[in-house]
Amino acid sequence: MGGILGINGLGRIGKLLLWRQAAERNFDEIIVNTGRAAGTSLSDVAYYIERDSTYGALKKYLYGFKDHPAITNVDDGTGTMEINGVKVTVLRKSRNPKDIGWKDHGAEIVVDTTGAFVDPVKPPDDPKGSLRGHFDSGAKKVILSAPFKIKDKSKPMPDDAVTAIMGINEHDYNPARHKLISAASCTTTCLAHMFKPLINKIGPKKILTASMATVHAATGTQEVLDRLAKAGDKDLRKNRSIFNNIILTTTGAADTLALVIPEMSQIGFIAESVRIPTTTGSLVILIVNIQEEPDRILIDRDYINGIYEEAAANSPHGHIVYSKEQNVSSDIISMPLAAVIIEGHETHTRTAEITFDAERLVGVKKEFLEGLKDNMVRIPMTQTVIYGWYDNEMGSYVNVLSMLTKMIAEDY
Repeated sequence: MGGILGINGLGRIGKLLLWRQAAERNFDEIIVNTGRAAGTSLSDVAYYIERDSTYGALKKYLYGFKDHPAITNVDDGTGTMEINGVKVTVLRKSRNPKDIGWKDHGAEIVVDTTGAFVDPVKPPDDPKGSLRGHFDSGAKKVILSAPFKIKDKSKPMPDDAVTAIMGINEHDYNPARHKLISAASCTTTCLAHMFKPLINKIGPKKILTASMATVHAATGTQEVLDRLAKAGDKDLRKNRSIFNNIILTTTGAADTLALVIPEMSQIGFIAESVRIPTTTGSLVILIVNIQEEPDRILIDRDYINGIYEEAAANSPHGHIVYSKEQNVSSDIISMPLAAVIIEGHETHTRTAEITFDAERLVGVKKEFLEGLKDNMVRIPMTQTVIYGWYDNEMGSYVNVLSMLTKMIAEDY
């Protein structure tokens, strides 16, 4: 494919995206902007890139057990190094996207992994920086490794912005129209691949309500040790130590899910999140209430698992994995391309009748009520609980993000 890729930020997602792209060698060169100096020289940046406390050594990721150096030709003067033979230039000056200078380095596709610039309507000259500042800097397409968040709620989503998840709605991306592309979040990526097979098989009208909770590994928003809250902080729990606490937090997965699966707007849905003291490896617990029909096969555990077995067999990129094993979170770390690993062993269902007063229904005609005994309506419903594992860093998210990046680079 060739060309030059820009990566803004060298945190968890930026670093692992660099690993993946260096391994695939989709681009001739990769420009990484750290926005600041690091250590005493470029060798210290290379030290950070080639070691990872969660995934191990970069050379093992690239070459297995072969004793081959992953990073070579580190030149502090030019700010360059080679990773798996791919030239990598590290920029260490500008935090504001408009000042990075992508054009000077020929990078027209940029992935912003900082998490600092997520508002697609903020102007490029905003003094605190903006996603659109990348365009002033020379980028043609900007991919955000997070959901869009519009601060001014009165403003609509811009026409040139789209949220896309590989394997779900990547075809919503229009190269002629879209310049800003959000790859959503790790949780939404997992959840979308859990929900899509259900909607395809059952249909949104038969799904009465749904809810999810993600048991999520720690991220950089948690503190290592307790610290005093900053001025204006509202969620004091984020300032508590992640080492020894389960921390309740929030997730925007419900809102973002409707952007990639429009049928979700027909379904009552709520999403919650809990952070736990692990470095990666997370779990979505999805609860779905489905209306039964007398002339249809009973929705039971085998029926639900069958939906996912079929979806996994037909997943063109391997994003859905169906497992009959008894997994723990560390088992699913680095599983290639798996947006979700369905834990079929733990799927549960329970079918019962819901009884309610028909007079409380909106739009019901009087003639209908007169034909009911005691005005009561009974509807058979099955509640199902589905467990989906995801590696919220490399496996589930970065690998899928990397595929989206390649697709956009090929089409733009």
